[in-house]
Amino acid sequence: MSEPVSTAVELRAAIDRSGYYPDVVADALETCLAGEQVVSYFVHHEPTFTRDEVTRHITVLVLTPTRLIVGHTDEHPADDSLPTPYATASTEAVPIDRVNSVVVSRVVANPATYEPGGPVHSAMLTIGWGGMHRVELEPASCADPNCEADHGYTGSFSSDDVTVQVSSAAEGGEAVGRLLGFAQELSVLTRRPGR
Repeated sequence: MSEPVSTAVELRAAIDRSGYYPDVVADALETCLAGEQVVSYFVHHEPTFTRDEVTRHITVLVLTPTRLIVGHTDEHPADDSLPTPYATASTEAVPIDRVNSVVVSRVVANPATYEPGGPVHSAMLTIGWGGMHRVELEPASCADPNCEADHGYTGSFSSDDVTVQVSSAAEGGEAVGRLLGFAQELSVLTRRPGR
């Protein structure tokens, strides 16, 4: 019984360490968790630098025995809707059996000398459950370089409801390992026997 409490406490500590409105982020997650046990989590704080300002975003992924909880919190400067800076926090609870795609991409240096369990330079986790779809279109063409006919469009359709990417150069090797660990936990929970 101490394991679930410990994981929930570790999740809150990771949110606190991010330093990004931890009470706002934790409150939003608590709404979706609804007291369910935390199996695994990943916290990713992403500052974005533009010429004039720094804006921050945090994504928190939480696994429970039955659901994937996805939380996003963004900060915004004062505007017409609010005269002071503000944050928006949204969470989504996805039943585990709805997750239909777990894509893990890794980048390793010197692949010829790579050994199992060796360092991974960066990792990207893309999770799809059909909540959002992306269509990428481009003009179609033919092999004739002199052809001026309209060949319509070609494209691809993909489901990528959330993508998180970390690198050892930016977030450190430990963050890459945590993302890969979360991906493995998610893969275990989304296994479908008999398929």
